[in-house]
Amino acid sequence: MQRFDAVFFMLARLVTVFSLAFLVPLVWTWADDDLKEIEIWLGSFLATLCCGLLLWALTRHARRELDVRDGFLLVNLVWLVLPAFAALPLYFAVPGIGWSKAYFEAMSGLTATGATAIAGLDLLDPAANIWRCLLQLIGGLGIMLLAVAVLPFLGLGGMQLFKAEMPGPMKDTRLTPRIAETARGLWGVYFVLSAACLLAYRWGGMSWQDAFMHMCTTLGLGGFSSHDRSFGYWNSPVLEWTAVVFMSLAGINFARYFMVWRQRSARPLWRDTEVRAYALILLAATVVVTFMVWRGGQYDTFGISLREAAFQVVSVATTTGYATTDYLLWPTFVPILLLFLGCFVSCAGSTGGGIKLVRMLILIKVARRELVRIVHPRVVNPVALGGATVPVNVIWAVMAYMLIYGGSMVGLTLLLLASGLDVVTAFTAIIACLNNIGPGLGKVGPAGNYAVLTDFQVWVCTFAMLLGRLELLSVLVLLTPQFWRR
Repeated sequence: MQRFDAVFFMLARLVTVFSLAFLVPLVWTWADDDLKEIEIWLGSFLATLCCGLLLWALTRHARRELDVRDGFLLVNLVWLVLPAFAALPLYFAVPGIGWSKAYFEAMSGLTATGATAIAGLDLLDPAANIWRCLLQLIGGLGIMLLAVAVLPFLGLGGMQLFKAEMPGPMKDTRLTPRIAETARGLWGVYFVLSAACLLAYRWGGMSWQDAFMHMCTTLGLGGFSSHDRSFGYWNSPVLEWTAVVFMSLAGINFARYFMVWRQRSARPLWRDTEVRAYALILLAATVVVTFMVWRGGQYDTFGISLREAAFQVVSVATTTGYATTDYLLWPTFVPILLLFLGCFVSCAGSTGGGIKLVRMLILIKVARRELVRIVHPRVVNPVALGGATVPVNVIWAVMAYMLIYGGSMVGLTLLLLASGLDVVTAFTAIIACLNNIGPGLGKVGPAGNYAVLTDFQVWVCTFAMLLGRLELLSVLVLLTPQFWRR
């Protein structure tokens, strides 16, 4: 393993930096003067810091350029190791949670999935709730991207890390000549939107504590809440429409906002094919769901129907996972449609999960081209997106991704079925975790949670979240013999 020393050297630095995140809940418990909680958070901080420093000391002489394989290995190690440290305080602070569900909760936070295995959130210690939500802020745009942005030494091999971490098929596109500058620009946009969301929630009636936590989970499109009823706790039209706005904004490629700022023009947004399709799908789905629930008599007025439909459509489609009501009680067509939308609506380069809309657009255009070829076999009809021809290697990558996506969904669902879970819960739990949506249907629907699952089922869902967050190929490439050959 000596050839991977440089990977462990980078991992050590990232673990060390990650330990600083524990200071946020630690300061909160210190202010509350809760000795037991202080011990938990201080101990978790010191354990993470010491492990990072020890690994740093052991690998301090390993300094070399990272190659592509190093980048993939490092990304996978980060997303396996950091949830283990993040789970430490949850394991000790949440009564009866167990290590499997504590790791699941931490993985759900860092992957911005929002699937929770904790009941009684209203009674949970505030520091634990803050920690869960903070993990989603950190993981929303990617820990590796954050590292590239704030640690100058990660400019060495930074492009490899960026390609492995950044969601979507168009990973070779740079916004600026230096990858570190690109990362800083994206995080600058993230910070501005986060600050605006925090102030909007506070203005809408949330306390500063709730506003901070829900800002973290709105911009991270994670959906964790400090209340079991999620946004239904407030029953506030102002807060719900505020959430709709910021969830919609977070579902768009952050690179487009960066270009809007650089060019001082909105053209990069409205000229983007993916963004236009994204807005059209959300609008059309909202209209359909509004009509369904209004006609079904779920709500007395059209205005309430529109508000509830818009919130649930945007929440699930962007893979956030907030809820204001148990939409499983709506007409059966609606929850199925919502889960389907969550699989692909988010834009590449956003904090959302799923297949990403740009892949679906490419697949539709490829299918359309093949239909044309049946009628006109000799026609030259390249696949184009936004006025530019899509490279053949991108098309093949999308096709491979979709094949592995389907195979992973079937395989993981069969594992849950073999463990004794019912078919609706098993299938939708895998869809929800693989696409980082959060709530599924059945036992893991918006009115339930993943606490009902066994440890084995929890680990299957945990693996599904990791696969989805790193877009399958970045994880499964480690299982190929070619990856480990010299």
